[in-house]
Amino acid sequence: MHRMDDAFTLLRQAVELLPEDAVAENGVTVGDVLEDIERQEWEMVLGLLIEIADIHPVTVHFWELLAEAARQMMLDRSRRWCEWRAWEVQHGTVRATLSLSEAEGGGRQSAFHGDGRLRPLWDIGNRTAGGERDLNIATLWVEFAEELGPGETADVRLAPLSPEQWRHLKVGDVITMHEGRPSGGTATVIETMPPRT
Repeated sequence: MHRMDDAFTLLRQAVELLPEDAVAENGVTVGDVLEDIERQEWEMVLGLLIEIADIHPVTVHFWELLAEAARQMMLDRSRRWCEWRAWEVQHGTVRATLSLSEAEGGGRQSAFHGDGRLRPLWDIGNRTAGGERDLNIATLWVEFAEELGPGETADVRLAPLSPEQWRHLKVGDVITMHEGRPSGGTATVIETMPPRT
């Protein structure tokens, strides 16, 4: 029978997947992470590993180890983020600055959680065989905010249901989010990242 590793073993395994010279944007090193492991600062270790992986390219397996460790530590948002990042490694992602419509203008009436649960439709310029507008689904993650409300603007990451249909987008393209009529907001593409596998 296969033994399930505990969260702490999983975090140690993730550290072993990083080169010794990997550094986060804030200067945190693999050595710093190892010191926190010695002090058994497990939530801190998870956070530091995520920060290092934001700068240093890592594998799907790395993110899977972190996601399972976060699940075991009951850190649900961190788990979802690590699962999201594993998906990005496999499929790529689109980053954009999204401005939601005002509630008075027919936009959404309340804020939504920004942790990858909302799956709106997007007009990204695709057309059906008959020339009609074809909307595409993409899950949305709000960067650096727990939620996003009517009239607010934030950088977001998009995980398309059919990534190949989004490959034509480039920096500066404007796309439209739809949750009904009228549109729910507009977004300007700020980065496109291809799959890394």
